[in-house]
Amino acid sequence: MLRSVILAASRSSQVERLVATAPYTRDVVRRFVAGAATDDALRATRVLVDDGLAVTLDHLGEDTVTPEQATATRDEYLRLLKMLAGAGLTPAAEVSVKLSALGQMFDEQLAYDNARAICAAADAAGTTVTLDMEDHTTTDSTLEVLGRLRKDFPSTGAVLQAYLRRTESDCRELAYAGSRVRLCKGAYKEPESVAYQSTRDVDRSYVRCMNILMSGDGYPMLATHDPRMIAIGEDRARWFDRGPERFEFQMLYGIRPEEQARLAGEGYTVRTYVPYGDEWYGYLMRRLAERPANLVFFGRALISKK
Repeated sequence: MLRSVILAASRSSQVERLVATAPYTRDVVRRFVAGAATDDALRATRVLVDDGLAVTLDHLGEDTVTPEQATATRDEYLRLLKMLAGAGLTPAAEVSVKLSALGQMFDEQLAYDNARAICAAADAAGTTVTLDMEDHTTTDSTLEVLGRLRKDFPSTGAVLQAYLRRTESDCRELAYAGSRVRLCKGAYKEPESVAYQSTRDVDRSYVRCMNILMSGDGYPMLATHDPRMIAIGEDRARWFDRGPERFEFQMLYGIRPEEQARLAGEGYTVRTYVPYGDEWYGYLMRRLAERPANLVFFGRALISKK
């Protein structure tokens, strides 16, 4: 119920104005978002890399409605990748890209062309790209673009969402040698016809999908903050004889940093998902929906005067 309320708020312009103008919102956002500018993203990346973590960077913004907006997003990624390479932060830092931000909703070919340009820039910079997954209506399109991109850029990463009923099948399709697959639970509101609704069913699906990926020939990227899923991931790595170089954990910027440090200290690759940019509201609300316990921190920060 709470998750549904938060997701509904993420689509409310009135709630967005309230949050954006509330005192101390900036302190809350700063915990989960690196900043508005490219320089902010680089500073956050440097700190994380120096702490022994890997990074994937997301320039916030989706549901682009004009070619000009899509081009601006592409150009920001090109600028970011050039700066990452110049700062010596690749290959520890890669980028995550939403096709909707590149024009997917109105011109799939434009989105592919923009994504291809970003993949080429990432390859030149010594790193790679992961295509973020969005709501279920874009899954087929995103996987089709992924397949096209992998012909020339085989390290392009996929994202699969365990709450979708189709994801076990998608995991089997993508669990081949060289295939990088980020497995997450999912953070969009989806109908019961396509997605599991209860936490218990989503967790069970996540474990089934994890087993498929960890037993396959690809490179699983386990995106979770759930202590149970992390423990199961560690167990499956031992069971399937996967060393730390053959899979990784991923967590969001600002969430469970001590656990990120612990896992990295034990020799695992831990990649922190670092968002930056002005379009923080929708991202932040989905993060709260994904882990409603974060709402406590958010609420305290909004009313605190300290």
